[in-house]
Amino acid sequence: MAHPHVTSADIAIHGDHLEASKVRKVKSMALGVAAIGTLVSVYGLFFAPPRFSGPYAYSWLFAFCFYLTLSLGGCFWTLLHNVTNSGWGTSVRRTFENLGSTYPWMCLFGLPLLCPHVQQYLYEWMNIHREAVGPVKDYLNHEASLLYHKYWFMNLPFWYGRVIFWGVGLSVVILGLRKLSTDQDTDPNPGTARLFKARYHSTYTLIIFALTVTFIGFDFLLGLDYKWFSTMWGVYLFAGAALNSMAVIILVCAWLKSQGHLKHVTGPEHFHLMGKLLLTFTIFWAYIAFSQYFLIWYANQTEETSYFLIRNTGEWNRAMIALVFGHFVIPFVILLQAWLKKNPKALAIVAVYTLCMHALDHYLITIPERGISLGGEHMSKGDAFAGLGPLQVSIPGAFWGDIFAFVTLGAAFLYFLLRALGQHSLYPNRDPRILESANVSN
Repeated sequence: MAHPHVTSADIAIHGDHLEASKVRKVKSMALGVAAIGTLVSVYGLFFAPPRFSGPYAYSWLFAFCFYLTLSLGGCFWTLLHNVTNSGWGTSVRRTFENLGSTYPWMCLFGLPLLCPHVQQYLYEWMNIHREAVGPVKDYLNHEASLLYHKYWFMNLPFWYGRVIFWGVGLSVVILGLRKLSTDQDTDPNPGTARLFKARYHSTYTLIIFALTVTFIGFDFLLGLDYKWFSTMWGVYLFAGAALNSMAVIILVCAWLKSQGHLKHVTGPEHFHLMGKLLLTFTIFWAYIAFSQYFLIWYANQTEETSYFLIRNTGEWNRAMIALVFGHFVIPFVILLQAWLKKNPKALAIVAVYTLCMHALDHYLITIPERGISLGGEHMSKGDAFAGLGPLQVSIPGAFWGDIFAFVTLGAAFLYFLLRALGQHSLYPNRDPRILESANVSN
């Protein structure tokens, strides 16, 4: 057992709060980097010459989707905890909620992607719609027949409607559930009413979460090449979000433990369980990734194979091979060790490694489309793409923009996460199941 003798006397009456002085400097630095980086990015996306703004649009999309999946994962674990009435997870539920609460803030960084000036570099299908002469459907039927058959889904009003839905809808869900949880911390008679209410509202809102993670994948990433499609795309992105948000949760809990927090309520057994979930979703991600590749390879349809043909070209091929071994084989072997999953420091190292592989995964999803989309066919149009040069597989120098966007949004993500951690008790101290969780054994 992790804490076989934990009693109500060991649970702090007013909870466990993060001291502002411990994170003030880091928060200030993160906010400063995020603010400066965002201002520079606004210039780069909207006012810089096309040679810079075009490639940087892909950099921003890559960083935005990477960090948004981590916030999405926090929403998922919160919903899953409530629906399953999890006992062991009570000690770390507040970390789930705090991670999920960054979602509304991270959505704000997707606002540039709603602007036609940025969209013109990313989504060819939107350019075709906006260039249509006469009725859009009639134009598409003659000029882009493949897009014509997808018009019911890939049209601008429906696209904007979906984006507003998943941006606002899931934000309301996670903030509402977090408020239910935190209100209990100061209630002199907490009872179980809020727990049942949270469980009830987490059932149907799981549908909102499923639609959100699917639409994000379709609207922002799959749409980079409107000719390509995959029936497993939403599940693939969900697997990565669940896996790597758990990595963030492990890192946060390990750091809090090192700072003297979560005392008595979180121990080796909790890290063992979180390590098991990390292993489970490592296997699940690999299963979905292989299934998607196998089905596309077996069907051998031109519209489907284009995704892998691009990523099997040049240096992208090496990165894809590295992803197979780095994202699955290595963490799978390491996480089989039971002792490691019970060691917060060792497990935290694996969590950092997993996040690095997640970054590689999203880099390979987004960036290979950049050279293909900004070069070749667009050069003859004489529009905003003119002057970008014959860019094909990759763009020299654009990598620095990728790093800049990644650091900017990373600083923003860190700031909002630390801000959430400091707002309330680090665990739900008045939850009736807190002793059950503190004494968990598996």
